[in-house]
Amino acid sequence: METIIRQATDDDIEKLIKARFDYFEAEEWALTHEQRSEFEITLRKYFSANINKNFFAVFVESGGEIISVAFLSISEKPANLSFPTGKFGVIQNVLTYPKYRNMGFATRALNVLVEEAKRRGVSQIELMASAQGKPLYEKLGFSEAKSEKFMAMRMNLL
Repeated sequence: METIIRQATDDDIEKLIKARFDYFEAEEWALTHEQRSEFEITLRKYFSANINKNFFAVFVESGGEIISVAFLSISEKPANLSFPTGKFGVIQNVLTYPKYRNMGFATRALNVLVEEAKRRGVSQIELMASAQGKPLYEKLGFSEAKSEKFMAMRMNLL
């Protein structure tokens, strides 16, 4: 199977939106019609404003069909020992469609994003791993984030 690996462009906004909703479906996150409509508007604005600036996506395609996708968002924070450049990356939306899983396509997409992050001076990349994805991420060099001094905490505002 001949595959093409490429970064998304401005012309791929609709494909990015579809990939995001496909990811939600794969994770079994049910959306109401109203949520889907709101997310579509928000995603279109986000992708249009940020593609290849601080947001990057990689598609793996075969025969014009997307078979795997992964996203990288880069943000900047004040530099510290964990982020000496101040740049921080988050991998999201790693999705390989079921009939193409376990063939290395997600690995190839992620490797492109890791190289992009390196080119852009990102100090650290994080992601949230599912049990299914954890072995892949560990193989690529990701490890569980543990700190003796700090614990991750979150406050949901919506």
